Amino acid sequence: MQFRQQALAKLQSPEELDLPVRLARPQGWLALLVTVLVVAAATVWAVTGSVASTVGAPAILTHGQGSYILQSPVSGQVTAVLARQGQRLAADSPVLKVRTGQGESVVRTVAPGRITTLAATIGQIIQTGADVAAVEKIAHASDPLYATVYVPAENATAIPANAPVDLTVSSVSTQEYGVLRGHVKSVDRTAQSAQSIAAFLGDGQLGEQFTKDGRPVAVLVRLDTSSATRSGYHWSSADGPPYALDSMTLATGSIRLADQRPVDWLLP
Repeated sequence: MQFRQQALAKLQSPEELDLPVRLARPQGWLALLVTVLVVAAATVWAVTGSVASTVGAPAILTHGQGSYILQSPVSGQVTAVLARQGQRLAADSPVLKVRTGQGESVVRTVAPGRITTLAATIGQIIQTGADVAAVEKIAHASDPLYATVYVPAENATAIPANAPVDLTVSSVSTQEYGVLRGHVKSVDRTAQSAQSIAAFLGDGQLGEQFTKDGRPVAVLVRLDTSSATRSGYHWSSADGPPYALDSMTLATGSIRLADQRPVDWLLP
């Protein structure tokens, strides 16, 4: 009976059509506006934005043309060492004298370059084809240095032309002088074996070292030059180290890869 009386009273009362209806509180509108803006910004970034990434890999400073292994064309005993490590020699320059059964023979350089390793000593008995020296190919003393970075093969396609590269040089204090700057000159898409790296660098141990985690690709890096530094190259610090850089110096390269889109859109 009580509920029936309440229902009859409701029917007899006029409709309250003139009263305002509150859809949401001001705080609610503010929260909704913020949410809409965040979603809109995220959508725009997903479509037009990109994510930068880098790859780090071992590197070495060279003069770009590589090295070669000088082998003895004769068998015999070494009687004289005519070159010294670090010396630059012209093509056909004498390196060793070897006493053979037919007389004395001279082992000479094949191409101009700098002696990086001397494997033969006076009194040593060597066989035909024995490795006696490693020679870095240098045509002129002013030839610039390059860096070769041995990057994992799966990252090769993501390296853009002229990508910036930071090089941490093993002989330079990073905390004091920073990193060496450069840009990608070329990317060799062929995976390198230990033998091919050893042939290019003239060092079998480096070939094994650079392939211990798999066969990498060689990325040639052009070093940025600067007339304001003692080394002649651009560093992240103002002056860089107060001395020149040597070839065949080990380093670690950090290469910026092509920017990646955060969202891949699938089209039907």
